[in-house]
Amino acid sequence: MKIFKLKKLITASLLTMGLMTIGTGVSFAQSKDLIIQGDHGKLAAVLQTPDGAKKYPLVIVCHGFTSNKDTKLMQTLANDLEKEGIATLRFDFNGHGKSEGRFQDMTVLNEIEDAKKVYDYAAKLPNVTSISLAGHSQGGVVASMTAGLLGTDKVKSLALMAPAAVLREDAIRGDCQGSRYDANNVPETIPIKKGLTLGRNYVLTAQTLPIYETAVRYQGPAFMIHGTGDVIAPYTYSQRYHRIYFNGQLKLVPGEDHGFTHDTQGACQAVTDYFVAQLKK
Repeated sequence: MKIFKLKKLITASLLTMGLMTIGTGVSFAQSKDLIIQGDHGKLAAVLQTPDGAKKYPLVIVCHGFTSNKDTKLMQTLANDLEKEGIATLRFDFNGHGKSEGRFQDMTVLNEIEDAKKVYDYAAKLPNVTSISLAGHSQGGVVASMTAGLLGTDKVKSLALMAPAAVLREDAIRGDCQGSRYDANNVPETIPIKKGLTLGRNYVLTAQTLPIYETAVRYQGPAFMIHGTGDVIAPYTYSQRYHRIYFNGQLKLVPGEDHGFTHDTQGACQAVTDYFVAQLKK
């Protein structure tokens, strides 16, 4: 009887140790919450780095319109990159998530300023060997234009997930994802989804936004992934990006939607594989 109890005790101890190992050893990421000062208030950010690595490439991750840095898509991408020894710095744009500012004061241009502030922060990190940009939806537009403004020498590589360059045409015809308005006499505020209010300046700047004209100034490695079932930002906008990048790759995912909800892991893995090929040579 004593031997049986001893065996049970040993088994329980080993099981507990195993569970402790599982709980602490699966991910070796180091995550740090940050505050980065932007032009429109403080920006909430998360720096995720591979544990034990003295040097590593870093990818700045830009979320989409009305979204935030902590969605399944953003976190999956960050986790996948970390497993490959690539750090990420993902953040909430002004007026989004945990960052300061009002959503109705947000424009694509001041989101670009946010991205540049985050880039400046990343450039001062001692362990970072290179900086790349990634973005989803409107964040893809911001990433592409930021890369164009910073230049090929400062941005190692670029990945765009369903880039919503359609936003310019939407603003010209007076439509924001189903919310209609007079594009020739834009109201001060426009009620949109999620109970949010879009500001007049967003529309006015979007109507003349030089998206591709700015993006083309970057000519480093670029990757676009887009679902053919995207009804918010048709995949033809990624095809146009592909045409302006001499060193670009395009992956179309049959039937996938704007948020890559059918196969989030597959989309993030494709982006991760691309960055690994570019950054871990």
